[in-house]
Amino acid sequence: MSKTDSIARRILGWKLNRWDRWYDYEKGIFIHDSEFQPERNLSHAMQIIERLEEFGHKCSTNGASEVCINDIRATGDTLPQAITNAAYLFIEKTSVVDHSGYWQRLS
Repeated sequence: MSKTDSIARRILGWKLNRWDRWYDYEKGIFIHDSEFQPERNLSHAMQIIERLEEFGHKCSTNGASEVCINDIRATGDTLPQAITNAAYLFIEKTSVVDHSGYWQRLS
C-alpha cells in the first residue's frame, strides 16, 4: 500500500472502490488517483492537515520543508511532500497491529 493509499484510507476515511479510485462516504463521491496527489498539490496535502486537526492532533510547520504532527517530525523537498511524509509516519506510529491470529496458530 502506498503512502497516498494509507493516508486516504486511515486519515481521510476513504474506501478503495477500484484499483484507481476511492469512495468518500461522507461526501458521497468517487476520487480518482489523479484527483488526489498530496505529495504534489498543497491543497490536497492541507486536506490531510485539516482532518488531523479535526481529530484533535496538533500540526505545525517549521519552514517550507518540515512538518510536525504531534511529536512526529518529517521533512520533504516541498511542503506538500513534508506533510505527506509526516502523515505517513503518523499512521505507522499510531497503527495497531492485530496479532491475535498469529498467537492462536502458535497455541
